[in-house]
Amino acid sequence: MAYWLLKSEPDVFSWDDLVARGAKGEPWNGVRNHTAKRNMMAMKTGDQAFFYHSQAGKEIVGVCEVIKEAYLDPTDPKGLFVCVDVRAREPLPRPFTLAEAKADPALTAMSLVTSFRLSVQPVTEAEWRHIMTCARSAATA
Repeated sequence: MAYWLLKSEPDVFSWDDLVARGAKGEPWNGVRNHTAKRNMMAMKTGDQAFFYHSQAGKEIVGVCEVIKEAYLDPTDPKGLFVCVDVRAREPLPRPFTLAEAKADPALTAMSLVTSFRLSVQPVTEAEWRHIMTCARSAATA
């Protein structure tokens, strides 16, 4: 299994919107960046992704799961880009902010910190575990 981070502006499509889609999930479409496209093409069913609210919030708010691998994005009239389908798995116990990621020595190489404009990013297993631990420990403190 691989790990990812998906960014969405919460006023366009939020974590709550994904949760409302239920088990059928939602196509992660509209991505028009070739690096993000390659990342989506590498996604496999069962991979997990952080759901990140960009612009407003700038925080990881939940975990979603890839339920359908890359296929041509029906919103792309040129047929150059792909999308994957994802569904919500669980909210984070508490949001993990971009400011926290930037201040955390364990995350200095994370794409969220180094390539913060990229909308679909890989996350290493170590980064995933670290963020999940931070979100859980701060929520119970």
